[in-house]
Amino acid sequence: MRIALGSDERSPLTEFVEAEMRRRGHDVELFGPPAGDPSPWPDVAEAVAERVAQGKADEGVLFCWTGTGVSIAANKVPGVRAALCADAATASGARAWNQANVLCMSLASTSEEAAKGILDAWFSAEADASEQGNVEKVNALDRRYRAQVGR
Repeated sequence: MRIALGSDERSPLTEFVEAEMRRRGHDVELFGPPAGDPSPWPDVAEAVAERVAQGKADEGVLFCWTGTGVSIAANKVPGVRAALCADAATASGARAWNQANVLCMSLASTSEEAAKGILDAWFSAEADASEQGNVEKVNALDRRYRAQVGR
């Protein structure tokens, strides 16, 4: 699977997640600073979200201090369903019930152990067919509001 991985700053957690995804056999493309000064989180989120929306990445993974900022920014890109996940149950539900395609995590509060569980849940969950009607309602909202702003 092609994964776009982005963070506004590199950290032991981002290094761990990158290594863990490569260990699982994913092709990982990095966004954000290699080291040193942070990058603006909206820019990193947009870059990852665009890769997913354009089909150049199958999934995205994003980090910022709280995870909230990158989640908000990524969700501005049509076709992206970014979910801020702090635990495995939330990650599983985001994939199964919401068909999320960008996983967002907090640099401040996610341990490596929690991140591993979140990744396990995210990549093993399958779409729940009983939620398809709700997913379609969200798609309709996206189309309606996108049309209103002329995008």
